[in-house]
Amino acid sequence: MFSDLSAQKKEGSSLLCRPDSEDQGPVFDRVLPAYTPCSEHFRLGERSFNRQYAHIYATRLMQMRPLLTERAQQKWGADVRIRKLCDLQTGEQCCIVGTLFKHMELQPSILKEISEEHNLLPQPPRTKFISETDDLILEDELQRIKLEGKIDKDKCVTGSVIAIYGAEKNDGKFTVEDYCTADLPLQTARPALSSDKFVLLASGLGLGSSHADSMLGLQLLVDMVTGQLGDQGEQSGAATISRVLLAGNLLSQSTQDKEASTKPKYLTKKTQAGSVEAIRLLDELLLQLVASVPVDVMPGQYDPTNYTLPQQPLHRCMFPLSSVYPTLQLASNPYQANIDGVRFLGTSGQNVCDIQKYSSMDSHLEILENTLRLRHLAPTAPDTLGCYPFYQKDPFILEECPHVYFSGNAPSLESKLIKGPDGQEVLLITVPEFSSTQMACLVNLRTLECEPISFSAFSADDDDESEMNISH
Repeated sequence: MFSDLSAQKKEGSSLLCRPDSEDQGPVFDRVLPAYTPCSEHFRLGERSFNRQYAHIYATRLMQMRPLLTERAQQKWGADVRIRKLCDLQTGEQCCIVGTLFKHMELQPSILKEISEEHNLLPQPPRTKFISETDDLILEDELQRIKLEGKIDKDKCVTGSVIAIYGAEKNDGKFTVEDYCTADLPLQTARPALSSDKFVLLASGLGLGSSHADSMLGLQLLVDMVTGQLGDQGEQSGAATISRVLLAGNLLSQSTQDKEASTKPKYLTKKTQAGSVEAIRLLDELLLQLVASVPVDVMPGQYDPTNYTLPQQPLHRCMFPLSSVYPTLQLASNPYQANIDGVRFLGTSGQNVCDIQKYSSMDSHLEILENTLRLRHLAPTAPDTLGCYPFYQKDPFILEECPHVYFSGNAPSLESKLIKGPDGQEVLLITVPEFSSTQMACLVNLRTLECEPISFSAFSADDDDESEMNISH
């Protein structure tokens, strides 16, 4: 009996022992880059909503006036006359620095809805609110003046601080002959890296929706990053992914439960919110990722945090499994960080989508470049985009030029390398919504190149089998 037990013990110990080195396959070590978060100015301390939003515009103009004055002198000469609106003289060629305001008849207004709700039928939903009757106005601290001339009012949005050159005519309007923006701020030189390292960008995971294909693609994405997918070549490539950045809308819009919120509480007391199950699923997916690679998680429009910008990081208590790992970084929206000396800056896409509604620009990439040229992340806040009523400083003004500037939840993946007047180089990326496109992208920290990675599912015509196509 004892001999049998000892034999079983010996056999069990041999099964539990570490395999011989010759039985193991190749091991690919993931090289982790240096990481420095730079989003402190997007963190809110004491929150007070008693202030007026006019302070934001005054602070924005005060901070950006020296920048626009310098750009105006570079473009139109050091001796150009720079006037305030109260000092304008009819017919005098001069430059004015001010904030744009676009008067739009189609812009939604809660006051208009309340006053006209008994007289008008509900209007169909619009994707654009521009019209030919829109007026473009420039404001400073004291006055405002209507603009005409060589400026495309359809591409302009409220809240943009610009410098205009021209003259006031007898009709009281200012005829614009030229204008300029603050353009890109100064940029810190990017270090030369000896090997390829990649940051994976993904957004719009849409957890909580009923689409099985998106969950299959998402799990394959996780398996690819963690090295559990493909042959040794794929695993070697996965080891070069040094960080994962999830840019908002981790949860689906369907988890908002708007219909349930309109019911009496006694009817919904035992009903579990759709976001609870989605967060649990997100925690399980993050657990797989953070055990292998550092992950930055940004909130988005449909995620459980404050709605107004800047959105604060998701609370760690929602992630009991993955928050144990130090590799999980819960970040704010907007997001800013230095990864191996490469400065990343981006949002979950609310600022770009809002500008798309109130301008003629349709391309998310064009809008992204426009905000960079304006040197402001969210010019339409607080007019049509919700934001915190900042009092002393506008944190959305760009003080340092990023190397990678992205926005999430875009309809498609686009990238473009642009250059600034002082030699700055910025890679612009619109990160597609993963739940609808099954796409993410890899950014090479050494070359600043953007590489798409796709997980597309398609069904065979003759049977019920499906196949997953992975390409990058």
